[in-house]
Amino acid sequence: MSAVLRADVDVVITGVGATTPLGGDVATTWRGLLDGRSGVSALTSQWAVEHDFPVRIAARLAVEPAQELEPVELRRLDRCEQLAMVAARQAWRDAGLTEDSVDPTRRGVVVGTGIGGVLTVVDQHDALRTGGPRAVSPQTIPMIMPNGPAAHVGLALRARAGVHAPVSACAAGAEAIALAWRMIKMGDADVVIAGGADACIAPVIMAGFLRARSMSKRNSHPHRASRPFDAARDGFVLGEGAGIVVLERADFAAARGAKSYGRLVGVGMSNDAHHIAAPDPEGGGQGRAILNALRSAGLDRADIGHVNAHATSTTLGDLTESGAIRRALGDHPVVSAPKGALGHLLGAAGAVEAIATILSIRDSVVPPTANLEALDHRIPLDVVAGGPREVSLTAAISNSFGFGGHNVTLAFTAA
Repeated sequence: MSAVLRADVDVVITGVGATTPLGGDVATTWRGLLDGRSGVSALTSQWAVEHDFPVRIAARLAVEPAQELEPVELRRLDRCEQLAMVAARQAWRDAGLTEDSVDPTRRGVVVGTGIGGVLTVVDQHDALRTGGPRAVSPQTIPMIMPNGPAAHVGLALRARAGVHAPVSACAAGAEAIALAWRMIKMGDADVVIAGGADACIAPVIMAGFLRARSMSKRNSHPHRASRPFDAARDGFVLGEGAGIVVLERADFAAARGAKSYGRLVGVGMSNDAHHIAAPDPEGGGQGRAILNALRSAGLDRADIGHVNAHATSTTLGDLTESGAIRRALGDHPVVSAPKGALGHLLGAAGAVEAIATILSIRDSVVPPTANLEALDHRIPLDVVAGGPREVSLTAAISNSFGFGGHNVTLAFTAA
């Protein structure tokens, strides 16, 4: 890659795609967010019952990938790869792109994941134990690779400008979009398909998060379990999904007559360098990411009318982020946290929530934070609750933070 970001290159979003616990596409997911509907439900899997898991709730997909993929794809792709393919195809079609729309050498892909093909690891380990080496699928390695979602999307779309796969925990989807922005700003691509995917609702993952004491145990009220910023929050709810956006050079998109949802005008990244799983309680790294995004966008804190918060519904995490937002931006932005409705989609969260942020600007409305009934008194922010709020927006940011101290902020403006 070249070393300089070109100030004369604008980046627009021309296509969006998603499959989430609220719906099998962006329109249904967006409607669910505006309605404050929860995608969380009781787990009925045999393993959850047999092992008497303390947590028996999750946010599973609303629409299975089998409804959009061919049987051969379902056999050869891990679930997280399947979801990436579904969302990428939606975004590609939404952008009005065809094989002839852009030179493959100017076409890139960046798709991140937090955990990758763990469902395949679990399944194939069981196959090995019961049937020996010959029972293991020859597709195992391509199915478990963390770069699998990016690689398969890149193959499907013949992306030859570069295919990249950030693996930065719950910040992966947002980091993928940030890296795509840089590819275009550096002149290395005209069109980049970017986002994140994760699907890891499995015993070992659930048990690991349980041992880390980070999950909600509201088994009797699944729909009310994920409660960002609420005084009674007790942890996140694990979800699965994928979100993909198509980013283009603004002049390239205009030349082909493409519509634009909005502009990605700046990105900010930092690291806490504090702890492998816990955020820096002072929120310094998160605040730097926000300010870095504003600086790269040429925006002032007063320009930001809305913050899509990472807010996972953990006690420390939500408190830390609220402090970082207030110190970086003040108390004027309208804040919302989609994980109350979606659960935590891990590596897909940042991409799905970036789409929600773009649509908030486009439609001049901010979705409510589902299940926020009593705002924690230590969080002095204007958090939307109860119903959507109409707000005229010219600029908004979306935060994503992940284990390892990864912090990413994306700054968007109207088209």
